[in-house]
Amino acid sequence: MASSASAGASRRGWIGAAGVTGLAGLATFAYQRAPTFWKQYVRDMQRPVTLPGTKPRVDAWPDRGIYAAWLGHSTVLLKIDGVTILTDPVFSERAGLNFGLVTVGVKRVVAPALTLKDLPKIDLILVSHAHMDHLDTPSLRKLESQHTSLITAHATGDLFRAGRYRQLTELRWGSRTSVGPLTVRAIEVNHWGARMRTDTYRGYNGYVIESGRRRVLFGGDTAWTEAFREVRSMGPVDLAIMPIGAYNPWIRAHCTPEQALRMVNDSGAELVLPVHHKTFLLGREPLEEPIERLLAAAGSRPERVALRQIGQEIALG
Repeated sequence: MASSASAGASRRGWIGAAGVTGLAGLATFAYQRAPTFWKQYVRDMQRPVTLPGTKPRVDAWPDRGIYAAWLGHSTVLLKIDGVTILTDPVFSERAGLNFGLVTVGVKRVVAPALTLKDLPKIDLILVSHAHMDHLDTPSLRKLESQHTSLITAHATGDLFRAGRYRQLTELRWGSRTSVGPLTVRAIEVNHWGARMRTDTYRGYNGYVIESGRRRVLFGGDTAWTEAFREVRSMGPVDLAIMPIGAYNPWIRAHCTPEQALRMVNDSGAELVLPVHHKTFLLGREPLEEPIERLLAAAGSRPERVALRQIGQEIALG
């Protein structure tokens, strides 16, 4: 979730105010610092979260091939040759600062296509960076399991309870690790990794997941960059999961749909699974604009856009 330095300073101030004045004082302090945000927060309390129109049939996925379902925002459930993977799992109603039972942040527009209880056993979780709409602590704590490995960017491992997972691995750009039959490589993207204003040392990754000759690209969160040209040298990419939303006004942190497709082309991928849209109101563009622009950019080949609605799934045998 991109934000300006001043917004980061405001969040840090709210936390400091809580320690001095308690929750009532925190509410007053926060409203004085960001009245527009809090007015929207109150309006969102009255707005229901809609249900997705489709629910993926993940129980029917076999153990050979590539299968993917978009669950919402940047959360994709993958099954690659029998290995189940979750990208940036966010299942909470709000993404933001968590204070026990209360989360202060943006509210979902659409509920996840699957609940946590609907998920199959997860072998691997990929976390691209520490922003709160990608690293959701309540969701991740409910996913903790000695069966599950977790891969994250460098200098972000402290945000997880490491002993609750089978294995927790931090990766820098260019490094790799193995999880069962899969090899996961961290790749460079154009973003930033700080969760709060002061922790600018945290990393931020995209990933290439390999299983034999099969490859899936997860672009994480990124603005325009030529770095995806390096992916082409790794071999053919079957599917590219790429962000397409929240570019207005955050163009320095988030790519436009047209730029996303250019980076997919640079990687050598044929199919794109667009994420980071339709789930949270993070940018000023209309909710449907990102997917409409992506389809327009695909021109006479709209079939390149693999999924368009939350809950849809794709099978690549």
